[in-house]
Amino acid sequence: MKILVTGAAGFIGFHTCKKLCEEGYEITGIDNINNYYDIGLKQSRLELLKEFNNFKFIRTDLTDKIELSTIFEKTNPDIVINLAAQPGVRYSITNPEVSIQSNIISFFNLLECSKVFKIKKLIYASSSSVYGNSVKTPFSVKDIVDHPVSLYAATKKSNELMAYTYFHLYKIPMTGLRFFTVYGPWGRPDMAYFKFADKIMKGETIEIYNNGDMERDFTYIDDVTESISRLLKKTDDTNYRLFNIGGEHPVNLLKFVETLEKKLGKIAVKEFKGMQPGDVKITSADTTDLAEYIDYIPEVRIEDGLEKFVNWFKEYYNYK
Repeated sequence: MKILVTGAAGFIGFHTCKKLCEEGYEITGIDNINNYYDIGLKQSRLELLKEFNNFKFIRTDLTDKIELSTIFEKTNPDIVINLAAQPGVRYSITNPEVSIQSNIISFFNLLECSKVFKIKKLIYASSSSVYGNSVKTPFSVKDIVDHPVSLYAATKKSNELMAYTYFHLYKIPMTGLRFFTVYGPWGRPDMAYFKFADKIMKGETIEIYNNGDMERDFTYIDDVTESISRLLKKTDDTNYRLFNIGGEHPVNLLKFVETLEKKLGKIAVKEFKGMQPGDVKITSADTTDLAEYIDYIPEVRIEDGLEKFVNWFKEYYNYK
């Protein structure tokens, strides 16, 4: 089976490509390798992927529809996994045009190519941010999500609507994945856990928003890639589906920092601040539908996941 993975140099994209290469799929990865965060980290991920004979990388931007069409024509993918996006809730507020181009125009181009080249299935990344400030927990894919509190969330909700439209019109099976705070080795430096680790090791102050009165449903990266792998094996799927990919165990922010301190072996210097624009107080995933469909639920707990991240982090950045 030939699979096209977008965002291949990104955190989730890299791990997904690696797992699927190990499982024997023929993978074409594409990425624009932008400078939103350390390009060197993205290139290091790609170097590991290039060790696989069944992996091919093409540097391109999904906003270039002509180039994307050429890639589809040359690679003729059976399935597309869209993990490319401009992440960042706060970033979308200060750089709205980038979010629109990367998350909506790019996704439209991908949908059009999927239609023209008649792919068998499209799996795409959505986000827990679509739930906004919902007070009902845990969040269910059956909940109404019409009140996003950031432009990033609005772009992800737009992706879900666009995907449903193309499923309805062209019968392309679509599976949307609402990721809940994915973390782990080779992660994104812009995410809180990564920034915390960096600042703690450097003795710098970390900022604790909403005075620590926040909870996040952290999801270890291997649980994400296992879920994607099992979804790929559902070859008889002809529907439009949405799933939460979350750990089902929300962790208090202060408890999370305490656990990270223990794994790093160093105490953080903390500065408490108020709630930030676009942020939400809690995320909590109901993964019942996912468990029923693929017989799997995320299983790595925060203590084990953070230990694996910290081991990688110290080695990669040469902390003794």
